[in-house]
Amino acid sequence: MSTCLHLQRPAGKPMAGLWEFPGGKVESGETPELALAREIKEELGVKVNVERMQPITFASHTYESFHLLMPLFAADEWEGELKPLEGQTLQWVGVDCMRRKAGGAEAEIPMPAADIPLIDTVVTAMIGESAND
Repeated sequence: MSTCLHLQRPAGKPMAGLWEFPGGKVESGETPELALAREIKEELGVKVNVERMQPITFASHTYESFHLLMPLFAADEWEGELKPLEGQTLQWVGVDCMRRKAGGAEAEIPMPAADIPLIDTVVTAMIGESAND
């Protein structure tokens, strides 16, 4: 079964307790791919192969205090052992679980509002079939 890595935001951070895709802010002079590689190194202690990253989709979502434009990539190759370095919890989430459970506050895997609309596209990319079948 295909799986996707989710990180749970730690206590004391905005949206604490929600599960999200790894990544973070793009800094000046960075491409989205380089930003993702840097963030994964900082958050998880592994080096991803930027040349193997595949763009999947993006989210554009307005929160109360900011607007988020988030590109989403698949990374299937890295060096090192995944370790949560910033107080997060890691969880590999299977396709079936993502289809049924991601979403609102009662979900098994509650996610930030910007991430929820990406689930069908992520599932489709993971298994190469329609997420609505």
